[in-house]
Amino acid sequence: MEHRQGISREQVSLFPESIEDLIPGDHLIRVIDLYINGLDLKKLGFGKSQTTATGRRPYHPGDLLKLYLYGYINRVRSSRRLEAECRRNIEVMWLLRRLAPDHKTIANFRKDEGRSLQAVCRDFVQFCRRAGLVAGEVVAIDGSKFQAVASRDCAITDKDLARKEEALNAKIAASGATGCG
Repeated sequence: MEHRQGISREQVSLFPESIEDLIPGDHLIRVIDLYINGLDLKKLGFGKSQTTATGRRPYHPGDLLKLYLYGYINRVRSSRRLEAECRRNIEVMWLLRRLAPDHKTIANFRKDEGRSLQAVCRDFVQFCRRAGLVAGEVVAIDGSKFQAVASRDCAITDKDLARKEEALNAKIAASGATGCG
């Protein structure tokens, strides 16, 4: 008995597979696609959301945003790695409709759209909570090790936690960071 073998790479098919057929209906990239398509990118401050009559046509900021969120969710941070994903990953090919921006375009998008990316990432987390994709519970983690005190005076209340979260958001906004976390 012989081993199982795949089909020949040169085999021509009467009915070629559609890239749409390769992505399950409940896949996360479909959520990313629907979410980004529903955003008003001009209102969020993304540049190049309106094209000009002259010059080379730019990539739509929504497509670059989809790639950015895909990379964030899948822990692909490098612009060069994201460029490679556009050429080899079926999910990204589906998400961007086979567009393949180069690494410099991806890096410039991150650099130029930092403030808008912060707003979208914050909104995306809230969207996932509303959609039930994330439980939405607040968990605070501290790496410090010390003896615990369980008195009511030392406990952190919801108000305290909300105040600390607002302070952290203000600090992030002041630093100009573009991460979604």
